[in-house]
Amino acid sequence: MWNEPSVERLSRIPKFYETEDIEVKEKLIYLHFFIGGCDWYVAEFDGDDTFFGYAILNQDYQNAEWGYFSFEELKTLRVGGSEVDCELERFWQPRKAKDVPEIWRKA
Repeated sequence: MWNEPSVERLSRIPKFYETEDIEVKEKLIYLHFFIGGCDWYVAEFDGDDTFFGYAILNQDYQNAEWGYFSFEELKTLRVGGSEVDCELERFWQPRKAKDVPEIWRKA
């Protein structure tokens, strides 16, 4: 994985269910992973291996959805020799889901 997030950066992400009372569009998105036409946006983390967030696979916005995905699996994905990348902190600061156009493209 390119630019794997640091332990410190991961520690800032709320644990599972800590944001369940926050309306989806108001949830903060802490990380953005991507490769090719796939994007994963992280809102919660179990502190071990599983994220909760929004996934768009192969630019399929119609079937994109909120759900759980594995950090370890993201680390092993390869497309044409390229690895999954995590957007650097200087480019990706936590922002509300409503401020991420890719998440609301389906709507």
